[in-house]
Amino acid sequence: MGKPVKVIDLARRLVTLAGLKVRDAQQPDGDVELQIVGLRPGEKLYEELLIGDNPTATAHPRIMTAHESCMPWEELEGQLAQLQKAASAEDEVAIRFVLKNCVHGFQEEQLAV
Repeated sequence: MGKPVKVIDLARRLVTLAGLKVRDAQQPDGDVELQIVGLRPGEKLYEELLIGDNPTATAHPRIMTAHESCMPWEELEGQLAQLQKAASAEDEVAIRFVLKNCVHGFQEEQLAV
């Protein structure tokens, strides 16, 4: 994917490529002011590109594939129906049970109460 790029540098480049100028201390008459607001709820500092277990190589040395297990649709459909029923009844124990059975690697600590 290449080298990491700072978001502020990317923003500056985009403003410049649009034919505008960044408004800052050096150029108070610029067109666009950039503000750093920090992380918002749910935002991450980095992305995980490969989540699955046992990554395997491909023909390209920098591209990997992950083989994630998935439930057959018929079984998943039944589990989703159980989850919907548990959620409608606000049955936390049943919701946790369905998630434990369906989601590989699910840990109860991940479920906000």
